[in-house]
Amino acid sequence: MSSPQLYMVCGKIAAGKSTLTRQLAGKPQAVVLSEDTLLSQLYPGDIRSIPDYVRCAGRLRTALAPHIESLLRAGMVVVLDFPANTPDSRRWMKQLIDETGVAHELHFLDVPDEICKARLRQRNASGEHAFAPTDAEFDEITRHFVAPTEAEGFHVVRHSVAEPALG
Repeated sequence: MSSPQLYMVCGKIAAGKSTLTRQLAGKPQAVVLSEDTLLSQLYPGDIRSIPDYVRCAGRLRTALAPHIESLLRAGMVVVLDFPANTPDSRRWMKQLIDETGVAHELHFLDVPDEICKARLRQRNASGEHAFAPTDAEFDEITRHFVAPTEAEGFHVVRHSVAEPALG
C-alpha cells in the first residue's frame, strides 16, 4: 500500500498541468480530481467570466474538501488538477495538508506566456477541452497568477521550459 500524498499543480493556462496530473496519476492508489471536468459538468454554460469562475470554483472546493480529506486519511494518493495559481487557491490546498498531515508536492510549471498561448491555440483548435479561452482571456486570467513562494510552506517541484529559439 502506498502512503497518502497530495499532489498539486501550479501554472498558467496551457502550461501542461493536466498532462502532468495524468502522469502523476500513474502512482499506486492514485485518484485524480479535475477542476475543469467537474466545473464543466456541474455548471455547463455558467462560467463566462472570472467572477463566475471564482464563485463556482469556491463552491466546488467547499464541497470537495471533506471528501479529499477522507481519501487522504484512507491512504490514497490524491492528484488535484486544480490550478494552485494564487495565494488564495493555495491556502485552500494548504488547509487540506494541515488537516490530514499528509506529504505533498506542489508542481510549479514555469512556462513562458508565448509557449502557453501557442499550446492554448492548438488545444482550442482541437476542440477537446471543456474551456477554450482566447488570447485576451489568457492575458486577463494571467494577471492574477502569482508563483508560489517559500513562505507558503509547500514542497515545490519546479518544471521549467525555456523560450523557443527565434529564427
